Amino acid sequence: MTVHRIHLAEVPPQPWKNGGGVTHELLAWPPGRGDAWQLRVSVATIAADGPFSPFAGVQRWFAVLEGAGVRLQHAAGEQHCRPGDAPWCFDGADAPGCTLLGGPTRDLNLMLRGRGRMHRAVQEPPAAGPPPLWRGVYDPVAATLAWVDTADTAYTAGGPPPPPPPPPVFWLTLESLP
Repeated sequence: MTVHRIHLAEVPPQPWKNGGGVTHELLAWPPGRGDAWQLRVSVATIAADGPFSPFAGVQRWFAVLEGAGVRLQHAAGEQHCRPGDAPWCFDGADAPGCTLLGGPTRDLNLMLRGRGRMHRAVQEPPAAGPPPLWRGVYDPVAATLAWVDTADTAYTAGGPPPPPPPPPVFWLTLESLP
């Protein structure tokens, strides 16, 4: 079993096509498949109002790490997201419009072609049962993503997850594939 860590400072920023921000892709799994990833973890800086990019067939999780937050306008209404709020899950095809609430924000994004979850580590880890296909933890203070691999895959080893670190850390899981 190998623990992998990647620090935000090690990942070059990728500017958005619309000029509204930049993304640091921390992980796209499985590696080497371009846009055919099953799981993607990134930290984005939103610098201007504008729509999110659409991702049909993708479950998206979004949490504000820094800044005043955003208002997201989507098909079902509005969602305000601020630091300290629970991560918000939505259909990636929705591509909500985004309005900054008071300047740029830094945000954690989990995108899945399958089902998974993002939640603050101040909560208990998921209930006992089959281990998720992939489990990671993001620490915004250290700006680090860590995950466990078995020998040849990005699956977690069996057994209970490690104890949650102090807040505001986030657990990230991929529980099933389509």
